[in-house]
Amino acid sequence: MMHLVPDKEFDREPGLKELLSGVDPAGLHRIIDALLDGDVRLVDAAGGFVLGAEQTPPGAQRRPLCIDIEPIGYLESSDAGRIGAVGRLIELLLKSSHRYQMASRLHLEAVQADYEKLQRKHRALQASEARLRELTEHLEQRVQEQVHVIEDSQRQLYQAEKLASVGQLAAGIAHEINNPIGFIRSNLETAQQYVRQIESFARMLKQGVALEQAWRREDMDFLLEDFQTLVQENIDGADRVARIVSDLKEFSNVDQGDDELADINRLIETVTNVAASQIQQKADVSLQLGSLPPTRCNPGHLGQVFLNMLQNSAQAMGDKRGKITLVSEAAGDTITVRIIDDGKGIPPEQLSRIFDPFFTTQDVGQGTGLGLTVSRDIIAAHGGSLDVESRPGEGTAFTIRLPVKR
Repeated sequence: MMHLVPDKEFDREPGLKELLSGVDPAGLHRIIDALLDGDVRLVDAAGGFVLGAEQTPPGAQRRPLCIDIEPIGYLESSDAGRIGAVGRLIELLLKSSHRYQMASRLHLEAVQADYEKLQRKHRALQASEARLRELTEHLEQRVQEQVHVIEDSQRQLYQAEKLASVGQLAAGIAHEINNPIGFIRSNLETAQQYVRQIESFARMLKQGVALEQAWRREDMDFLLEDFQTLVQENIDGADRVARIVSDLKEFSNVDQGDDELADINRLIETVTNVAASQIQQKADVSLQLGSLPPTRCNPGHLGQVFLNMLQNSAQAMGDKRGKITLVSEAAGDTITVRIIDDGKGIPPEQLSRIFDPFFTTQDVGQGTGLGLTVSRDIIAAHGGSLDVESRPGEGTAFTIRLPVKR
């Protein structure tokens, strides 16, 4: 609702000249002359000339002109018979003019009030816009800060999950390394004994013992044959340790931050080799790797995904020994990798939650609840998708789809 402040203009009676300001004086004069005989004259309340004759006509009567109580002017004419009627006609004209001016003034006041109200609203909107812009800039800054915090937390989460995975592999990897180291040590001890025999053979020759007799005594034919076998076994064992260390180093490169062209099949093979000692306790692993184009990716992160999938499938075997199959293929600009196991499967009511942080279907102590969450986020960051199908008692299949990037 609009409220107008009372204006003293509305309490003031307008004068005769003011009310006639919107009337054509010559036209009004002609009309009055036509209605009254003789000269006519209009004066204001103070007797000042307004219209008609310059001087009061001889024998003229004065008719007050009122729009309220007090007269605002006078009609002077010597036509006594019609001055009253013409006076009333002029009053009607003056009252109409007064009402029009009052309405105009009221409308002007209303427009002015609305304009001032709009101005106030405009200034308020400008102030609100400035505050909103300031708040938006502040919010954008806070959002950027939170994004950096989330990205840092995500990187820490990736590293924590990878280190947890490496920790689970540690015992198996230690066993894998200890096996070749053990027979290398055993072979070296045998080789040390052979060296002592060679030294004894040399001393006998120096003391004049016949060559054939000394040769037979130290069994040099067997020694030379077996020594070569020992050396080759040690070389093979050292190569095996080197491969394990190389695969582990390639997998554990958690600090690798830049994308690069990589062979997805090579990543799968590396992770399978690293996890072999752990996975083979639970399941046989079969690789069915098709021809794949190189793609730009983060090899360290994708390696983490494949390890998570393998460990998840191995843990799903329960007490029975099962089989895990990794299948890769390329179709158009998409690389697909499927990890299929014949484990116990996932109940339907849990299937929709397996990617939730800290949710795990494994027994207490067997899973962090982060592996699948991290895997999904890594695949999503590569522009791909990670889907799961499972039937209780039959097994589970994870399907990874990655766009080929060059």
